[in-house]
Amino acid sequence: MKFRVERDVLADAVAWTAKSLPSRPSVPVLAGVMLRVTDGKLQVSGFDYEVSSQVSVEVQADADGAALVSGRLLAEITKALPAKPVDIAAVGSHLELVCGSARFTLPVMPVEDYPSLPDMPSSAGTVDAQTFAVAVAQVAIAAGRDETLPMLTGVRVELDGSTMTMLATDRYRLAMRELEWNPDDSEISLNALIPAKTLNDTAKAMGPVGGAVTLALSQGNAGEGMVGFAGGARRTTSRLLDGANYPPVRSIFPSTQNAHANVSVAGLVEVVRRVALVAERTTPVLLSFSEDGLVVEAGGTEEARASEAMEAAFTGEPLTIGFNPQYLIDGLQNLGASTAVLSFVDAFKPAVISPADEDGEIKPGYRYLIMPIRVTR
Repeated sequence: MKFRVERDVLADAVAWTAKSLPSRPSVPVLAGVMLRVTDGKLQVSGFDYEVSSQVSVEVQADADGAALVSGRLLAEITKALPAKPVDIAAVGSHLELVCGSARFTLPVMPVEDYPSLPDMPSSAGTVDAQTFAVAVAQVAIAAGRDETLPMLTGVRVELDGSTMTMLATDRYRLAMRELEWNPDDSEISLNALIPAKTLNDTAKAMGPVGGAVTLALSQGNAGEGMVGFAGGARRTTSRLLDGANYPPVRSIFPSTQNAHANVSVAGLVEVVRRVALVAERTTPVLLSFSEDGLVVEAGGTEEARASEAMEAAFTGEPLTIGFNPQYLIDGLQNLGASTAVLSFVDAFKPAVISPADEDGEIKPGYRYLIMPIRVTR
């Protein structure tokens, strides 16, 4: 194997593939990325028996072949190389990499020991890459990170005709986004629980490329299905989580609200960050709404306190409600709007944050529910 490739192209391909590699692989070869050159194209692949990633790039090839090298090491090296073409060649038991005056020699692992990547499942349809990336980012923030509750570490994707709905919750917040997509079967009705990290990393990588992302699904027994995504020169597959007993989270959204507040997203994020400086990790920020506007408060140790007032258009009975400041900021920053509508039942029920249009009305498509933290005053 011998080829030449642009530094940025190589670094981007290796970084994306290496990102999904396990830090503690069950066998050493799973820490590697496979470099395979065929007919003037380089395929960079990674696989850990759960998630596979593959990207193809054009190269100037002098000889076809394959080599398996440490993914994380290669990613660090390619990122640090000077902005010049990179020459790579497999020489015996090593991979030689030359870029300008920089030269690296890396040991290779046995290619024959590397597992075959799974095939892509059957296509279910396509979705606009940029819309998909935004939607996934809005929902994935609410997914759990506790591996002892694997079901909550996923994003539930519901396909119903031309409507795709994504939901995620960590029990303290819930995000839901609906968007239009292009199904291969207009009568499709499928649900899948996709690992949030894999879904988020994939959407981030494919969104900037533009065009369409193909969603592929295979449905097996509980927890045995596969999902695949293909966009541009990239493709990835992942095992699905077992979502058979996923909770009916839609029912958590209140059917009616008694109070609403329209606030500036940027303004509220700035105020919450500033006021939360005095708060301990588990201490909420308090939002007090009235016809006069909004006051944000927080208290910490040794009687440290902070408060700040800001404008807010509020309708309803005055109320004070407490939230985890980071959860509140996460929801606000992913609205995709300059104005947020905060809707309340009372100070002890979940609040819903929605994006507002230019007239201050709630825009359909995205809702972020956040549980309040009970406080005594």
